Amino acid sequence: MSVFDVKQGSSPVILGFPHTGTDVPSAIWDRLNDNGRMLADTDWHIHHLYDGLLPDVTTVRATFHRYVIDANRDPEGASLYPGQNTTGLVPDTDFDGAAIWKYGEEPTEADIAARRVAFHAPYHAALAAEIERVKAIHGVAVLYDCHSIRSHIPFLFDGRLPDFNIGTDMGMTCHPAIEAATFDVATKAGGYTSILNGRFKGGWTTRHYGRPEAGVHAIQMELAQVTHLKAEMPPFDYDEAKADKLRIHLKEILTRIEACALTFSKQARGTR
Repeated sequence: MSVFDVKQGSSPVILGFPHTGTDVPSAIWDRLNDNGRMLADTDWHIHHLYDGLLPDVTTVRATFHRYVIDANRDPEGASLYPGQNTTGLVPDTDFDGAAIWKYGEEPTEADIAARRVAFHAPYHAALAAEIERVKAIHGVAVLYDCHSIRSHIPFLFDGRLPDFNIGTDMGMTCHPAIEAATFDVATKAGGYTSILNGRFKGGWTTRHYGRPEAGVHAIQMELAQVTHLKAEMPPFDYDEAKADKLRIHLKEILTRIEACALTFSKQARGTR
């Protein structure tokens, strides 16, 4: 199977989708237990939610499931949030802390190393190549990493998660104008809640690629799934009415980010 899907565009904005894939090779599927086979921690329908919101945007999507290997984790296995509950490069548990592998079938270090080469590295090679391609066109590139998660997960966080969770590693991964534009739209979106650098401050992808001083900006958006799913439980159906309402605000966010990027592009090229 192809481990990633790329659609090239001419915009300075790139959308990353590391967690919407549901492909699991049969040899790995056979090792998952019944709980793991639910694939509950998928970022359900997120690539459909963003589809068509920004003309000529580039998209890079992992087709494999995060239980195969998590494309938004440090390939060396370092924790994103030391001291807090989280899941690893190849998760042992789901987001509720429950086992996902059959007893005795948990991935070994050799399994993890092989999956790193077969899945994680090709996805990031494709993403890095698109960042370089877009930057070569505009002198700047903005990676907007697209995510979603259930709004209530006691194993990971207390209470209800805000609807818009914006992560920039405390302002380190993008220009302040990009962060401000995104947060401004989110805070003004009627009926929604939002937070900047709360429980989710940007995953490995955002932190790894976000180098504003080099003309590459990265920002993560973690959406609470209650904003676009009929229910945050199987079968995790898409809610068209909820999604249509949400897409209005997501479109404005992406449009404003692109405007920032085009301004930076003119400045980088010394034009007015």
